Amino acid sequence: MSEGAEAALRPALDDFLSRLAGERRCSAHTVRAYRRDLGRFLAACAAEGVQDWREVRAHHVRRFAAAEHRAGRTARSIQRALSAVRTFLDDLVERGLAAQNPARSVRGPRAPRRLPETLDVDQAMALLDGPWGDDPLARRDRAMLELLYGCGLRLAELAGLDLQDVDLAAGELAVVRGKGNRDRRLPLGSKARAALAEWLSVRGALAAPDEAAVFVSRRGRRLGPRGIERRVALWARRRGLGVPLHPHMLRHAFATHLLESSGDLRAVQELLGHADIATTQVYTHLDFQHLAQVYDRAHPRARRR
Repeated sequence: MSEGAEAALRPALDDFLSRLAGERRCSAHTVRAYRRDLGRFLAACAAEGVQDWREVRAHHVRRFAAAEHRAGRTARSIQRALSAVRTFLDDLVERGLAAQNPARSVRGPRAPRRLPETLDVDQAMALLDGPWGDDPLARRDRAMLELLYGCGLRLAELAGLDLQDVDLAAGELAVVRGKGNRDRRLPLGSKARAALAEWLSVRGALAAPDEAAVFVSRRGRRLGPRGIERRVALWARRRGLGVPLHPHMLRHAFATHLLESSGDLRAVQELLGHADIATTQVYTHLDFQHLAQVYDRAHPRARRR
């Protein structure tokens, strides 16, 4: 029964996954995560004899979440899986392949709030203001680091930048492939603008004639996310930062330092491209930590053991 049920359920899921990459322009990483989570959900439904997505009810979703918990998955992983299920079932409803989305009434376990790792201002300056030299790859890496910290880009957004997205004259950057497919325009700070201009002045010596990517590898083609991660970690080691630096840490540093200076949470939300300000509010906790540290250091009656 399970094999027959899986075969009956599979076509709608495969169609959804193919449209994630096509119509919705989701990254390969996102599509893989959906495939893993929804594959387990399909198997769970099939094991209970479900042969049509219209037959799925809330108790099927709850049992799936319980099975995920028994398998040792974290609360955050279970929440992600339930989010994938909700999105998939919403899609089925929109296309008339299901009458309702029972996953909307199912809540996942509460995950502990985890503050993101970040750099302090001195560490960020040590990374970016050190000697670079005139080597084309060093110019490229400097521009990448300046954009990660100066614009708060996600790794996929940086890797996906095309020449048409950059307007040096206006000092603007268009990000049209953000998470959730949210388009936004970002101001280029003076440091990022100068570093990007220096890289673009030598990019032609490396890039293939038909390559649209801003950042290319030695072979002249688009530099992928893994390549960017390796270069970020390399420069952190060269600068002696003493932390395992990754691109998202620079995005967190961008948000934290901007919020500390401006206090404008809504502006930080727009610059980061967060659809929900609740996502951005994690940085208010970081900001409070900073204020508490300053208070402890500066106030004569505040020192705590």
